[in-house]
Amino acid sequence: MFAGQGQLRENYGPLLEHFAELPPDEVQRRKQAADLSFLNQGITFTVYGRDEGTEKIFPYDLLPRIITSAEWARVERGLTQRITALNMFLKDIYNEGRILKDGIVPRELVYSCPQYRRHMVGMQVPRNVYVAICGTDLIRMQNGEFVVLEDNLRVPSGVSYMLTNRRVMKRIFPQLFRNYNVKPIEHYTQVLLGTLRSLAPEGRPEPNIVLLSPGVFNSAYFEHAYLARQMGIELVEGRDLVVHDNICYMRTTSGLRRVDVIYRRVDDDFMDPLSFRPDTILGVAGIFNAYRAGNVTLANAFGTGVADDKALYAYVPSIIKYYLGEDPILNNVKTFLCRIDKEREHVLANLDKLVVKAVGESGGYGMLIGPHATPTERAQFAEKIRANPNNYIAQPTISFSRAPCLIGDELEPRHVDLRPYVLYGDKVTIVPGGLTRVALKRGSLVVNSSQGGGSKDTWVLS
Repeated sequence: MFAGQGQLRENYGPLLEHFAELPPDEVQRRKQAADLSFLNQGITFTVYGRDEGTEKIFPYDLLPRIITSAEWARVERGLTQRITALNMFLKDIYNEGRILKDGIVPRELVYSCPQYRRHMVGMQVPRNVYVAICGTDLIRMQNGEFVVLEDNLRVPSGVSYMLTNRRVMKRIFPQLFRNYNVKPIEHYTQVLLGTLRSLAPEGRPEPNIVLLSPGVFNSAYFEHAYLARQMGIELVEGRDLVVHDNICYMRTTSGLRRVDVIYRRVDDDFMDPLSFRPDTILGVAGIFNAYRAGNVTLANAFGTGVADDKALYAYVPSIIKYYLGEDPILNNVKTFLCRIDKEREHVLANLDKLVVKAVGESGGYGMLIGPHATPTERAQFAEKIRANPNNYIAQPTISFSRAPCLIGDELEPRHVDLRPYVLYGDKVTIVPGGLTRVALKRGSLVVNSSQGGGSKDTWVLS
């Protein structure tokens, strides 16, 4: 909100003025109205490992985050470049493997990745689109530049919170919203539906599209139900689908109905007991064979997780350069790979200054924030790194940007990141904005909802 001591940023002027004019009890009344709206819509998230219960109202901050049109234009170009290169990389490693032969990306890094799927080798996917739906996490550095913290290419979540945040904000502060010229995001679900439709198998002009969910006990089940309802498609679980003669069908009260496109919110391992984990009951037996035969499309494709592996992240700038002949528009955060001896020694010697992450984990798990950890915790983590160096990467503890949040009756700074959502079908589409996640605990750098973070509406100005 401020560029320096007493230097109010121009775009935040009307916002600060509006909140300053509201009596404290009116601010609290609107806050309660927002919480009630989330509760009535069932907008909850599971916070694991808490004794007092797991289902929580998704924490929401009333102050929107404001991004200028020029800032957004750069983000949009950078994300388009990134998803284009990553799709080319996935096509390459599962087919010719040119980037591996040329030594740009280490062959053993790809082949040893738990998310690499040998089943996908030599397969052709519709339109060569491996990643149709992506959520990329960005942070803003002290110099104002956005950089990529990580890519989420497997089953990216959170877009329903972006959409419901906007709806609640427009209802609670209609006048404020009108005063700012904010780009719309409400069309996201229709663009998503169009993206899925564009990936349908050949000869299916009116494809039947479904959203596959693990079920009501999944932490993001609200989102699955919300997106299916908004798109007007069926929400299904594995037990609702069946494969006959390599064709996928949905069980209905009037018999079996063919399914052409599955927007899956189930991880690879649990999708097919015949091809992956045999003990899963979440997926559909034979779905991989139907997919390989070209009779059903899955978004995202199997095996995309190899491209959002935290160790491979360090090579994304080289991947962009290799396929597109361009420098990255959005830079990476400096990353040390513990699999490399010299970099591992540096990490072990500087654990008090670094953030260390397990490459196969997400949601803020398997992570050490060095400056906030005790000497005992650092020593224990050092043993884990030595025992399995391939499983860890490290990054500097970044002082990423903060945004004003309404904590009680006062404005306080909290660390924020931004997850824009990228859709790739006929073309790349990015709705202007994204999910701004907030580390609500004072001084915390962890914004993940599953670790107690919250969110706020993101306004991209026209």
